[in-house]
Amino acid sequence: MSEWFTLFSNSLPEFWKGTLITLLLTSTGLGIGFLLGIPAAVIRIYGSKYLRWLAIGYIELFRGTPALVQLFVIYYGLPDMGITLDRIPAAIIALGLNSGAYQAEYFRSAIQAIGHDQMMAARAIGMSRIKAIWNIILPQAMRLVIPAWSNEPVSLLKTTAIAFLIAVPDLMTKAKMVATRTYDPIGAYLAVAVIYLILVVILTAILEYISRKSRIPGFDLEIEAQRST
Repeated sequence: MSEWFTLFSNSLPEFWKGTLITLLLTSTGLGIGFLLGIPAAVIRIYGSKYLRWLAIGYIELFRGTPALVQLFVIYYGLPDMGITLDRIPAAIIALGLNSGAYQAEYFRSAIQAIGHDQMMAARAIGMSRIKAIWNIILPQAMRLVIPAWSNEPVSLLKTTAIAFLIAVPDLMTKAKMVATRTYDPIGAYLAVAVIYLILVVILTAILEYISRKSRIPGFDLEIEAQRST
């Protein structure tokens, strides 16, 4: 055990650099997914027939194929089309597109939980559908979605580990470098597992706090009443 602590402490600067890259991939991928997920969810619910099929196609494509395949297609496949991306941008785009598909489903469920009555009431007082979505439906959905959506940042944080396969210097890549240098792969990967666990625990605690603070009082009872009718 003392040898493992020595390895961990000696390799901490490298692990710290890898942690920063992992957090960069997670935050930017999550942000891109957020920007893609909301319009995809709205279009799937309220869009025209062809736009709905477009949104469904995007969601099912990226939810139905492995993130690793998506990463390889973007990094190794796009150059054949004349589009060459560096390692980190390729990983961010792949993670963002993948996350957007999953986030779209979270947002869709939250929007549908609001119920049609509020949309009908907004239209009855003269609001356009876009204004009703923006001013009435989405503000409530954004608060309602948080408990379910909280799974996505944690899942994406762990999914970033695939980026080491295209040599992005994240935590997994640093672990491989430490294992090669020390000839102790078990110790190196165990150290990274501990770091991932710490990050997940911290992130989960933050998301649970946000979820408690953003809960809509009485909304759960309203949803149950809608389901029982």
